[in-house]
Amino acid sequence: MYYEIVPMDRSHIPQIAALERECFSDPWSENLLEDALFDPQASFIVAQDSEEEGNVLGYAGLHAVLDEGYIDNIAVHPDARRHGVASALLDVFCRFGEINLAFLTLEVRKSNTAAIALYEKNGFRWAGLRPGYYQHPREDAVIMTREFKKEEEA
Repeated sequence: MYYEIVPMDRSHIPQIAALERECFSDPWSENLLEDALFDPQASFIVAQDSEEEGNVLGYAGLHAVLDEGYIDNIAVHPDARRHGVASALLDVFCRFGEINLAFLTLEVRKSNTAAIALYEKNGFRWAGLRPGYYQHPREDAVIMTREFKKEEEA
């Protein structure tokens, strides 16, 4: 499977909204995604199929405020899973974090062991629990954080 990571643009929004509906019980709407596209504190990236131009395989979103980063979502189409798409998307944000942020944080369903393993493999550690954070179905969220050492701290 060949794909490239590109910045999200308007043309991606319908496919990303469909992916949201497929992957999440409380999906972001097209309007929310469009708002994020124009949010100066946000960065949304897309893994698109290199062979079928414009076909969205996955996407990820990040909000950064000062030196703090929050990963909103990482979603990969079921047919594209286990091909490194989520790792590639996460790697973009981790490389950005190494240069620009003190830390990256995110929430993940406690039952999502595949995602938790991916985050742990990429240096994220459990930082806490948000009881009942997810509503459909009701479930706790694991807070995971990766801290970055700045050169002056090293």
